Amino acid sequence: MFELLITMLERLGIIVTIALILTRFRFFRDMIYRESLNRRQQYKAILFFGFFGIIGTYTGLAFNTDTQEYNRWAADLASDEAIANSRVIGVVLAGLLGGYKVGIGAGLIAGIHRFTLGGFTAVACGTATIIAGILAGFFHRKNKHATLSSVFLIGATAETIQMLIILLLAHPFQKAATLVSMIGLPMIIANGLGSALFLLIIRMVVNEEEKAGAFQAQKTLRIADQTLAFLRNGMNNETALAVCKILHKEIQTKAVAMTNLTDILAHVGRGDDHHQANSPIQTQVTRDVIRYGNMVVANDETLHCQFEDCPLGAAVIAPLKHRGETIGTLKFYFNSEKEITNLAMELISGLSILLSNQLELAEADKAYQLAKEAEIKALQAQIRPHFLFNTLNTIVSLIRIDPAKARVLLVSLSHFLRQNLTATTVSMTTLEQELRHMKAYLAIEEARFVDKLKVVYDIDDETLFEKIPPLTLQPIVENAIKHGIKEKVNDCLIKITVKKQGNVTVVKVEDNGQGMSKERVKLIGKETIHSEEGSGLALYNINRRLTMMFGDEAALQIKSELHKGTEISFLLA
Repeated sequence: MFELLITMLERLGIIVTIALILTRFRFFRDMIYRESLNRRQQYKAILFFGFFGIIGTYTGLAFNTDTQEYNRWAADLASDEAIANSRVIGVVLAGLLGGYKVGIGAGLIAGIHRFTLGGFTAVACGTATIIAGILAGFFHRKNKHATLSSVFLIGATAETIQMLIILLLAHPFQKAATLVSMIGLPMIIANGLGSALFLLIIRMVVNEEEKAGAFQAQKTLRIADQTLAFLRNGMNNETALAVCKILHKEIQTKAVAMTNLTDILAHVGRGDDHHQANSPIQTQVTRDVIRYGNMVVANDETLHCQFEDCPLGAAVIAPLKHRGETIGTLKFYFNSEKEITNLAMELISGLSILLSNQLELAEADKAYQLAKEAEIKALQAQIRPHFLFNTLNTIVSLIRIDPAKARVLLVSLSHFLRQNLTATTVSMTTLEQELRHMKAYLAIEEARFVDKLKVVYDIDDETLFEKIPPLTLQPIVENAIKHGIKEKVNDCLIKITVKKQGNVTVVKVEDNGQGMSKERVKLIGKETIHSEEGSGLALYNINRRLTMMFGDEAALQIKSELHKGTEISFLLA
């Protein structure tokens, strides 16, 4: 009995081999981790596990109940012979992993095959094999993985049931009893262990591959995170050098290089004494990758480095593409071609796609910024002084009455118009410049509203160097005069406040004019308005520029009450 147990345990090596082979099949991994199998997958599983059960039969030992001797390999059996085998393992795992349908199917294949071999236990063993599949299918659980201990118990139980069926169905009973006493315990232990071992091997292999895949994914994400900041600036010597250093550290190849269509942009690692930045591409294989756009593995025979003692014996050269067109290459160097594994090839291929996408994103981001700047300048260009002709008429009337005042107004108008023109060429200015522009405008308006308009300034000197989009304050003040205090006969007040509050600067323009309704306040700055009083385009454009440059928190805040005045404020971070 002990000798039989040792022999059967030795033959579990065949089970280990089959388990390793099965891990190569995708459908088999799906059986382990999917909740259910489709019909095609079920048919495949039935055939595989049924075939596995047949192998378990043939690798068994034929036992003669008369001589009580073992034959090392089982084939056709005499009437007084039976088989000590591991057939149950395949059938049990079929039911556990695939459900009762797969268990019954595999049991039928292995059971019918056992019946054809003959022997006095042919019917009993064939029947027990089918029952083993039903039993294992009963323990199949959706959304749960079978534990090794439960698999051992199910395998041992299935073999125990087979021993009982042999005692019930096999004749003569004396031979059946002798057979069970000799092979029963070794087969129960061996098949229980075999079932657990089979599942353990499969899970170990699959888990190791998943860990390797997760590690590669983590490495790729880490590389993407580190390289994105550099590639946002495009592909040049500086960014290429930074990217190559990151890749050389993470991938740990002998060297990493990047090229454009004609020159080496950067080379990090061995061979940097002759593979130098800004030197022409040295190898024909690199030119071929640029020409055809396909990744290539180059060995010592195809690299043909111009430097005779170059220590780099092999390389993987992948194209870098922009909108489908090759714009350069990414090169990973190795000592020899033997060091280039399939895993390394997949990683390098993925990295070339990743970096190509980052370059495309950088280009798209640059285009977005240009479009954004163009829109800002277009919005600035739309802001034009509505009072130009009125101002010129005022100056004309003052030339004879008060030439000195007319001269001051001309200087103010000149400064005002010059600032308007300058504003279309820059995206930012200082608060000091913006306030100067606004004061030039107010000097003109005060001349028009003689003894009617009073302007109050409350400005912190520390805020004067804060950055602000040009033509922001003047249109707000113009709006206050044009729509706020225009109808007032006297005591018109405009107050400009600029204060530092923590990390932000608060800019506020107040007037004591006629104010607005709550309904109109909700619309001002958010959309253009079609009404007799005005369109609100100036405030809408200002609000757009502020939010585009500083975010939603910089949007215009408007408070107003009818006949009490209006307050417009915003934040500069």
